[in-house]
Amino acid sequence: MTAPVFDVDPWAVREPGVGLGTLPVAESVFSLSNGFLGVRGTLDEGDPCAVRGTFLAGVHETHPLAYPEGGYGHPEEGQAMVAVADGTPVRLLVDGVPLDVRDVRPEVHERTLDLRAGTLDRRVRWTALSGTTLEVRTRRLVSLAERAVGAIRYEVRAVDGAAHVVLRSTLAAGATPPAVEGDDPRVADALSHAFEPLVHLGTPTGGLLAQRTRRSGISVAAAVDHEVEGAAAVSTDVEEDYVVTTVTADLAAGETLVLVKVLGYAWERDVRRDTLVDRAWAATRSARDLGWDGLLAAQRRVLDELWAVADVQVDGDPELQQALRFNVFQLYCAAACISGAPVGAKGLTGAGYSGHTFWDVEGFVVPALTLLRPDAAARLLRWRAATLDAARDRAKVLDLQGAAFAWRTIDGREASAYWPASTAAMHLNADISRAFWLYVKVTGEPLTAHGGFEVLVETARLWMSMGHQDAAGGWHLLGMTGPDEYTGVVDDNVFTNLMARRNLLRAADACETAEDSAKAMGVDHAEMARWRAAAAAVHVPWDAGLRVHPANHNFTTYREWRFADKLDAYPVQEHQHYAKFYRRQVVKQADLVQALWWCRDDFTTEEVARDLEYYEARTVRYSSLSAAVQAVVCAQAQHPDLALRYLRESALVDLRDLQQNAAQGLHLASVGGTWLALVAGLGGLREDHDALELAPLLPARLTRTRYHATWRGSLLRVETTRDGTAITVLRGEPVDAVVDGEPVRVTAAGLRVPLREPAPLLAEPVQPAGREPRA
Repeated sequence: MTAPVFDVDPWAVREPGVGLGTLPVAESVFSLSNGFLGVRGTLDEGDPCAVRGTFLAGVHETHPLAYPEGGYGHPEEGQAMVAVADGTPVRLLVDGVPLDVRDVRPEVHERTLDLRAGTLDRRVRWTALSGTTLEVRTRRLVSLAERAVGAIRYEVRAVDGAAHVVLRSTLAAGATPPAVEGDDPRVADALSHAFEPLVHLGTPTGGLLAQRTRRSGISVAAAVDHEVEGAAAVSTDVEEDYVVTTVTADLAAGETLVLVKVLGYAWERDVRRDTLVDRAWAATRSARDLGWDGLLAAQRRVLDELWAVADVQVDGDPELQQALRFNVFQLYCAAACISGAPVGAKGLTGAGYSGHTFWDVEGFVVPALTLLRPDAAARLLRWRAATLDAARDRAKVLDLQGAAFAWRTIDGREASAYWPASTAAMHLNADISRAFWLYVKVTGEPLTAHGGFEVLVETARLWMSMGHQDAAGGWHLLGMTGPDEYTGVVDDNVFTNLMARRNLLRAADACETAEDSAKAMGVDHAEMARWRAAAAAVHVPWDAGLRVHPANHNFTTYREWRFADKLDAYPVQEHQHYAKFYRRQVVKQADLVQALWWCRDDFTTEEVARDLEYYEARTVRYSSLSAAVQAVVCAQAQHPDLALRYLRESALVDLRDLQQNAAQGLHLASVGGTWLALVAGLGGLREDHDALELAPLLPARLTRTRYHATWRGSLLRVETTRDGTAITVLRGEPVDAVVDGEPVRVTAAGLRVPLREPAPLLAEPVQPAGREPRA
């Protein structure tokens, strides 16, 4: 797969020449979303394309799950995000010949994602068979102010001659059947025919389609309307699976035809059909009332506020500057208007991972949003808390207490059929509890505000029912899979054990400070004491000879992986059987290293340095999550230049298609992780204690970094140069913080602290042969 080559611009992602071979990746990069509605960045004609797609968060269909061998407790139904009616295509014919970039060979063809306007702009210029030069300019948006609205402005101009122009603007259902993984015909049948028609309506300038998923029972309505300038005739045809509005015009030289297309969407599981239809119509009416200029102005107001509270700047690396703003833009857009649904691993930019959400979202997306846009983070936490009953049911199936959250899901129920990397990866429950805990630390809101109290209690109970105490009093977790999926179903995975410890202690602390809430959940002092005792007895493996922590019991005794002999054998899982590499010292992604960040209080400075050195030499990073984690811990170990190289890899994972799968959608965890790699890495920000902590570093390549963060309702700006770090409260009350270990008070007047020089205990670590940072 080929990645597009983008112009480097601090506020835009511009493709100066649209290539057919780069369309799959470009469609993901140019996706537009607001968290409720998302559209792929396809060409306006609809063809050529890799994958068209318009998605609504939470809209999915279920399908049977097949197993080669049955087993108790296996989930019986899978879930897949399904595309809804797509209203992006506007097809153009000039003198009876369609605009198709495969045939017309345009002299100009460029697209630009404008990060301040929130629009995708396109310009195409070519010469028709008649000899007339034509130019098409389009602008597309998914509204960040009107969550159910998308809009397109399509302008065609006859530059130097006459032209007979026909536009065919469509709203089509079933245009994007989901990809089917596996060869079970029941899955193909369920997903290929996901919707049944309910209603189709037409007006002279638009129409509406309503459908319902056959198995999951979700009803969806999509409406479309148009305003036209310069047309001779406008008409609309409607069938049960499409609405087509046709516009015709005879243009003289210099004349222009303008079409403004507005789209409105609505979905619900249990709602009257007429209510659903009214909601979709109302969305288009609202968009028509605002008008195109009003929609643009509202979009700009939302993004002006975003950049006021979330802008990032780096001097000395223009490509990184562009990538950082692109990632902040996509991070915000993934959740800006979300409600009652999760953010999937690809957001609404593609159907990769079937649209499922994973622990990645609570691990990277929610913490980043908590420091940037806590209102969006709160909505995601409320959704997760709303799945608590499904998690309790799953725990019962597993014969456990408390709640076992789903490894991959859309509606809260487990949808993963591969238990070694799902059911066994119980760390996700602690990851989820951590997201709630960090939200409380950052915002100052009570743990009960968004369901976090119940989550902490029920996950603590889960750990207690899984833990095993040996004869010597040590507390163990057996048969777990940590973040490193190349080392599955092991005993005493350090990351999992330490995250469970934090979960137990935080639950006990929460119950002691909210006794009434604890009593309502049946938590007494004896149960809290058991949690604390288990946390104190958690077993943490240690190799005294190597003076490092084995990632799990006996990891450092596993056979070493021959990296130099296997340079052409990546990804590992596609060239070797799991039975081989499950017990080798090859690490897919940061695992023990992630514990160095998330469980920092459990490691000394020397242990951080030695553990990082050991695992850097064994980690191959075949997960987009890993580079951000490694960036943070490399900075933590005082290696800012290596941290920057990992930050670049994380930031450019989609723009350069470094994982070779961006066509399936953007890597949302890496998007959130990129911001954290800058702020928690080079910025040294930690939000897990009572005071905000900062420990800035500046790599040799950069001369300045600047970012914003929100702490307890106050907006801070942190700017680091060679002369030191300036910290200022831009909005809100003064903030008590700790900078380089020293307490300070930050006010609107600001303060400046000297920039410390890096003081690493060990030399910069090396990576496996051929697996150095890729950007």
